Amino acid sequence: MIEPQEILEAYELHAKALAQASGLNKTSVFEALAAAGVTLVTVAFDGEGDSGQIENIQAHAGDAEAQLPTLPVEFQKVAWNSAKLDASSIDLREAIETLCYDYLEQEHGGWENNDGAFGEFVFSVSNKSIELEFNGRFSDFSTSSHTF
Repeated sequence: MIEPQEILEAYELHAKALAQASGLNKTSVFEALAAAGVTLVTVAFDGEGDSGQIENIQAHAGDAEAQLPTLPVEFQKVAWNSAKLDASSIDLREAIETLCYDYLEQEHGGWENNDGAFGEFVFSVSNKSIELEFNGRFSDFSTSSHTF
């Protein structure tokens, strides 16, 4: 029989591995962007009704739009219920998308369900930061009852 403490410890190890992978992946993405001369990347996402996707990725070099280069990036993944990091080489665009999906899951799990959400990530290469603007949708109603 598995003890609750064992489950908690396994979960904590998995969460620690996910955080480590996220940090390494963020570093890999920013190194590739800097090497390509990209200074800013915006990533728009939208989802609802149990489906969500990255809508657009736009790169900039200074004030000018730029092509996101096709570059291999070392990317770390962690299988569910594991604490082992597994490195592979993926394209920069896929690395950016995966990093964004991972952050959405981390901060707003289920963002694509029901009324869903939309927003934008902004990757600032100069200060190696990623800002997320998240807009969650919701249904609301107003009820009135009258007796005359």
